[in-house]
Amino acid sequence: VQLQASGGGSVQAGGSLTVSCVASEGLSDLAVMAWHRQAPGKERELIAAVSRAGVTKYADSVKGRFIISRDNDKKMVILQMNNLKHEDTAVYYCAAASTHSAYVPLFRAHFEYWGQGTQVTVSS
Repeated sequence: VQLQASGGGSVQAGGSLTVSCVASEGLSDLAVMAWHRQAPGKERELIAAVSRAGVTKYADSVKGRFIISRDNDKKMVILQMNNLKHEDTAVYYCAAASTHSAYVPLFRAHFEYWGQGTQVTVSS
Protein backbone atom coordinates (compact mmCIF):
# COMPACT_ATOMS: atom_id res chain seq x y z
CA VAL A 1 0.00 0.00 0.00
CA GLN A 2 1.31 3.40 -0.94
CA LEU A 3 0.10 6.58 0.74
CA GLN A 4 0.42 9.99 -0.86
CA ALA A 5 -0.02 13.01 1.38
CA SER A 6 -0.70 16.53 0.18
CA GLY A 7 -2.17 19.84 1.26
CA GLY A 8 0.40 21.26 3.64
CA GLY A 9 1.42 24.88 3.53
CA SER A 10 1.80 28.07 5.53
CA VAL A 11 -0.90 29.84 7.49
CA GLN A 12 -1.16 32.41 10.23
CA ALA A 13 -2.15 31.42 13.73
CA GLY A 14 -5.89 31.03 14.04
CA GLY A 15 -6.23 29.93 10.44
CA SER A 16 -7.19 26.59 8.93
CA LEU A 17 -5.56 24.03 6.66
CA THR A 18 -6.55 20.66 5.31
CA VAL A 19 -4.13 17.85 4.60
CA SER A 20 -5.21 14.75 2.74
CA CYS A 21 -3.81 11.34 2.01
CA VAL A 22 -4.70 9.06 -0.88
CA ALA A 23 -4.09 5.33 -0.71
CA SER A 24 -3.10 3.15 -3.64
CA GLU A 25 -5.54 0.48 -2.49
CA GLY A 26 -9.03 0.55 -1.07
CA LEU A 27 -9.31 2.13 2.33
CA SER A 28 -11.85 -0.49 3.32
CA ASP A 29 -8.92 -2.90 3.47
CA LEU A 30 -7.15 -0.70 5.99
CA ALA A 31 -8.38 -1.03 9.56
CA VAL A 32 -7.04 2.24 10.94
CA MET A 33 -5.91 5.43 9.25
CA ALA A 34 -4.03 8.06 11.17
CA TRP A 35 -2.07 11.26 11.09
CA HIS A 36 1.20 11.74 12.93
CA ARG A 37 3.39 14.81 13.07
CA GLN A 38 6.97 15.60 13.91
CA ALA A 39 8.17 19.04 14.88
CA PRO A 40 11.85 19.99 14.68
CA GLY A 41 13.78 18.51 17.56
CA LYS A 42 10.79 16.52 18.81
CA GLU A 43 9.63 12.95 18.57
CA ARG A 44 6.92 11.93 16.16
CA GLU A 45 3.47 12.30 17.71
CA LEU A 46 0.27 10.43 16.84
CA ILE A 47 -2.45 13.08 16.75
CA ALA A 48 -5.55 11.58 15.15
CA ALA A 49 -6.83 8.18 14.07
CA VAL A 50 -10.00 6.82 12.52
CA SER A 51 -11.13 3.23 12.33
CA ARG A 52 -12.80 1.49 9.41
CA ALA A 53 -16.11 1.96 11.26
CA GLY A 54 -15.51 5.69 11.65
CA VAL A 55 -14.51 5.74 15.30
CA THR A 56 -12.06 8.58 15.94
CA LYS A 57 -9.45 9.37 18.55
CA TYR A 58 -7.46 12.57 19.06
CA ALA A 59 -4.44 13.61 21.03
CA ASP A 60 -5.21 16.18 23.69
CA SER A 61 -3.03 18.68 21.84
CA VAL A 62 -5.45 18.81 18.88
CA LYS A 63 -8.77 17.72 20.38
CA GLY A 64 -11.54 20.18 19.55
CA ARG A 65 -9.52 21.79 16.73
CA PHE A 66 -8.71 18.97 14.29
CA ILE A 67 -11.10 16.62 12.55
CA ILE A 68 -10.07 13.37 10.90
CA SER A 69 -12.30 11.66 8.36
CA ARG A 70 -12.01 8.93 5.79
CA ASP A 71 -13.72 8.38 2.47
CA ASN A 72 -13.35 4.74 1.57
CA ASP A 73 -14.75 5.23 -1.94
CA LYS A 74 -12.16 7.90 -2.73
CA LYS A 75 -9.42 5.98 -0.85
CA MET A 76 -8.74 9.18 1.07
CA VAL A 77 -8.22 10.25 4.66
CA ILE A 78 -8.45 13.92 5.49
CA LEU A 79 -7.31 16.01 8.43
CA GLN A 80 -9.12 19.32 8.80
CA MET A 81 -7.07 21.60 11.04
CA ASN A 82 -8.75 24.64 12.58
CA ASN A 83 -7.59 27.37 14.95
CA LEU A 84 -4.00 26.49 14.17
CA LYS A 85 -1.29 27.44 16.63
CA HIS A 86 2.41 28.03 16.16
CA GLU A 87 3.09 24.81 18.02
CA ASP A 88 1.21 22.89 15.29
CA THR A 89 4.15 23.58 12.98
CA ALA A 90 5.50 20.19 11.93
CA VAL A 91 5.82 17.68 9.15
CA TYR A 92 2.56 15.73 8.98
CA TYR A 93 2.53 12.04 8.01
CA CYS A 94 -0.39 9.79 7.21
CA ALA A 95 -0.20 6.16 8.18
CA ALA A 96 -2.29 3.03 7.92
CA ALA A 97 -2.74 -0.19 9.84
CA SER A 98 -4.07 -3.12 7.85
CA THR A 99 -5.39 -4.94 10.90
CA HIS A 100 -6.57 -3.86 14.31
CA SER A 101 -8.45 -5.51 17.13
CA ALA A 102 -11.48 -3.72 18.51
CA TYR A 103 -10.11 -4.53 21.97
CA VAL A 104 -7.02 -2.45 21.39
CA PRO A 105 -7.11 1.37 21.64
CA LEU A 106 -6.82 3.09 18.29
CA PHE A 107 -3.60 4.79 19.30
CA ARG A 108 -2.07 1.36 19.95
CA ALA A 109 -2.56 0.26 16.34
CA HIS A 110 0.48 -0.98 14.47
CA PHE A 111 0.98 1.32 11.51
CA GLU A 112 2.93 -0.52 8.83
CA TYR A 113 2.26 1.85 5.93
CA TRP A 114 3.47 5.44 5.82
CA GLY A 115 3.17 8.31 3.42
CA GLN A 116 5.77 10.95 2.80
CA GLY A 117 5.45 13.99 5.01
CA THR A 118 3.84 17.28 4.17
CA GLN A 119 5.02 20.47 5.87
CA VAL A 120 2.61 22.62 7.86
CA THR A 121 3.94 25.96 9.07
CA VAL A 122 1.94 28.22 11.37
CA SER A 123 3.23 31.72 11.90
CA SER A 124 2.40 33.52 15.10
